[in-house]
Amino acid sequence: MNPNPTTSRRTFLGRTAALTLAAALAPDLLRAQAEEEAADEAIAAEVIRRAEILAGLEFTDAERELMRESVTDQVESLQTIRALAIPNEVPPALGFRPLYDDPEKVSYVSGSAKNRAQDPAETLRGAIFGDRPRTPPTDEIELLFSPIEHLSEWIRRRQLKPSDLVEASLARLVELDPTLHFVIDRTADRAREFAAVLDEEQRVGKWRGPLHGIPYGAKDLLAARGARTTWGAKPYETRTFDDDAEVVRRLEEAGAVLVAKTAVGALAWGDVWFRETTRNPWNPEQGSSGSSAGSASAVAAGALPFALGTETLGSIVSPCSRCGATGLRPTFGRVPRTGCMALTWSMDKIGPIARNVQDTAFVLEAIHGAHEGDPESVTAPLDWRGTSDFSMRKLRFGAAEENFANDYEGATFDRATLDVLRDRGIEFEPMTFPEMPVGAMLVVLQVEGAAAFDELTRTDRDDELVRQVVNAWPNVFRAAQLVPGVQYVQAQRARTQLMRAFEDALGDLDGYVAPAFAGPSLLITNLTGHPCVVLPNGFREDGTPTSITFIGRNYGEPAIVALASIYQGATDFHLKRPRL
Repeated sequence: MNPNPTTSRRTFLGRTAALTLAAALAPDLLRAQAEEEAADEAIAAEVIRRAEILAGLEFTDAERELMRESVTDQVESLQTIRALAIPNEVPPALGFRPLYDDPEKVSYVSGSAKNRAQDPAETLRGAIFGDRPRTPPTDEIELLFSPIEHLSEWIRRRQLKPSDLVEASLARLVELDPTLHFVIDRTADRAREFAAVLDEEQRVGKWRGPLHGIPYGAKDLLAARGARTTWGAKPYETRTFDDDAEVVRRLEEAGAVLVAKTAVGALAWGDVWFRETTRNPWNPEQGSSGSSAGSASAVAAGALPFALGTETLGSIVSPCSRCGATGLRPTFGRVPRTGCMALTWSMDKIGPIARNVQDTAFVLEAIHGAHEGDPESVTAPLDWRGTSDFSMRKLRFGAAEENFANDYEGATFDRATLDVLRDRGIEFEPMTFPEMPVGAMLVVLQVEGAAAFDELTRTDRDDELVRQVVNAWPNVFRAAQLVPGVQYVQAQRARTQLMRAFEDALGDLDGYVAPAFAGPSLLITNLTGHPCVVLPNGFREDGTPTSITFIGRNYGEPAIVALASIYQGATDFHLKRPRL
């Protein structure tokens, strides 16, 4: 997409830049600008004066006069950069690195971590489900609700063909999508072709690992050959890519079978995409929330054993909470984003959504590690040793008591979660969060998002997006165009201070437990890059699920996955099924 920029009312050059800026700030400035044009083509001093309001500054008349030529040059430089038509996937030449106490273990060399120390099944097997049934169930719905550990063993022992499991998943997607709207495209031809390959490998005794033959869905921010990649937005409804996103390629290498591109709220906000609103399986009158809407809904409904989601600020946590799924948001940079829509380069993360935490660990094993297409991605240790139930006694977890003290929605369930874990021998140490203006730092998300979709704003194609309200991307992108560059850099510097203060708050803890939404944890940890497990911890009177989060240290996913496995081993919320 590269429309002629001269056709847009938001595109301007030279003196037109000053005129348009003046019109945006105050209509009467047009007259002031016109009076100056004959004598001077620089931006009017009055325009600068009005623009100072947006920056929270005040200059003198003499200073404004000096600035006029420089500001005019800045506008011309802006237009020069805009003329480059930079693709969405190109990141800025500024990197974000989460704080890590052992940076020597982090590698930016491309390649997934094949030299893993231990498979998660070796430490988590049986902690959640107990013994595996001898044979797979004959009922397809029972089969699809089975954990990956069981499906994988049945396939490995040739008791279940990958193609049969794939067909069951495709049929369930067809059955439920008219109600839940969780799919943008099914990838049936690709899935059947690959399943046939896996059937043959099964016949000759080749087994790729725990994801061999397991069907899954990819959030439609991720490119997949042979399928549309729409980003949930009308302007991109028919767009396709020739290559797979790196995580899709890695999953295929591991034997997982892509059966669907799952629905995403337009440009990764909410559950409203260009045709429908994705629904909550527990209550189809509700939307499924969060931009990973289709992934969480399809998993919770038993149509997919797992799916990929992404999170910038709650897009895994929120739909998992609404739909009762289990999500794993990895440390920023652990999973490469090559081939994924960029919204906020310094905050976007890709992670798995499944029905239990062990299944998310299987997926993380397959997709983590650096890739040259994502300069922020790293290969860091993912060591499951020391996370068995017994070894958990060596790990230390915290909880901020003030977060659980208020009577927020879901507080009763969250306090009960702490009690369950205490009964299993987990002692929680007190902790506090740094008192910093975290909300003000979200200008980082807004400005980077506006840059990622600058062309959409300038060409008026943002008008094609379904949601045109205050809290939707079109409005946020337009407003962020007026944020001074200095403010963005200052917010990033404040973010560095936040990272340091948060590390001090964690101290020697391996992680902590926090409400999914009450308190500052969700916002802080999306800015600092820390990993999170979100999982169901109860049901409201109306039958819809509640959730809680376990937050780990950067690159410390094994500790919180193990804590979550202990909790799910002691409860059955993750085993409940919606009545569809």
